[in-house]
Amino acid sequence: MFDVQEKTLENGIKVATVKKDTKIACVNCGIKIGSIYENRQEKGISHFIEHMLFKGTSSRNNEQINTYLESIGGEYDAYTDSTNTVYSIAALDDELEHSLEILSDMFINSVFPEKELEKEREVILAEIRSSKDDIEDYSFKKVNEFAFDKSPLKHDTIGDEETVLSFKRQDILEFYNKYYVPNNCYISIVSPFDHDKVLKLVLKYFKGWKFKEFKKNEIIIEDNIPVKKVSYRENIEQSTIVYAFTFYNITKDQELVLKVLNYKFGESANSILFRKLREEKGLAYDIYTDLTLQKYIKVLYIYTAVADENIEEALKTIDNCIDEIKNEKISFNNDTIQHMKKVLKTAIAFTLEDSIDIGGYVLRQIINHEDIFEFINDIEKLKYIKKEDIYNTARLVFNNPTIHIVKSQK
Repeated sequence: MFDVQEKTLENGIKVATVKKDTKIACVNCGIKIGSIYENRQEKGISHFIEHMLFKGTSSRNNEQINTYLESIGGEYDAYTDSTNTVYSIAALDDELEHSLEILSDMFINSVFPEKELEKEREVILAEIRSSKDDIEDYSFKKVNEFAFDKSPLKHDTIGDEETVLSFKRQDILEFYNKYYVPNNCYISIVSPFDHDKVLKLVLKYFKGWKFKEFKKNEIIIEDNIPVKKVSYRENIEQSTIVYAFTFYNITKDQELVLKVLNYKFGESANSILFRKLREEKGLAYDIYTDLTLQKYIKVLYIYTAVADENIEEALKTIDNCIDEIKNEKISFNNDTIQHMKKVLKTAIAFTLEDSIDIGGYVLRQIINHEDIFEFINDIEKLKYIKKEDIYNTARLVFNNPTIHIVKSQK
């Protein structure tokens, strides 16, 4: 499929190099730390550090870092999610060394200037307030608040105003020094160069980073609380409905079955939910499912937005769709599974065509300690999925949801 090699450096960095016929070099550097590893007082600190890594090192100030990144002439980005914090650069292949040099400086030598920290605090507070104005974001955050009691999924990755206001420079430094260590770092690089050449560049800029023992907080895994809650917001034209289901009781093979089920149920443009709520009943414009299958996060969400007067009808329709699947009244024939196989192959083909996508995919696999070529086994396993497997998996997953409704204050 593609030419990839994996290597663990002496200081613990795990590197995956992909050789591809391309003029682009894509570097993804990830630290395996995110919101699920934060305690309640730390909520949002991983995200805060992601912002601050662009704000100054021992040899560059904020302006010099951004000028250097701009001079590379490509694209650079960063994100924090539940489990990881990732920084990436995509540029012409002759910028590979420059990309590794600047990222290594940011990872190893960041100094967190007090002045920049205070400015970035305001930026993050604005980000939090902005997300509250987005009714879709707000709806997902509220369902998580009601779905969980002790799980870190209860809290948003960017934190809340209370925690973000509480962080001192010393808190940021201690968290950074604890987790930004080479034995918690993962790097994927896609380029046209031989593996040995790329590895030598990684060693040139990251070899001096010293191995350091660390211990992460224990992750609390919690099933969702089965409850229906209603919140009220002013100045909204439609109400939103979100269902949340957790499923820590299914096997790896059943997760693949769930992917097939989810595609047919709510992910595709011709899904069961889409046909019922929008095409047949005209209740909603937007209706979709969102499925997360990470080691510590196994959640399926259903989202839709409807008029206030259609809430009960929409809830009844969603519940009926679920019941009809569990009671085998909706058919999942061989054509459905064959179509899902084609969808998976198409997604893989798109990924293989794009250097940026390959880099992101490979990083996700190595950072989660998964086989890079796992998708080949998945395609093979799809041959053996039967409709009975889909119904049985539905009966395991679609139970006791958390349901949250946002209604207009009026």
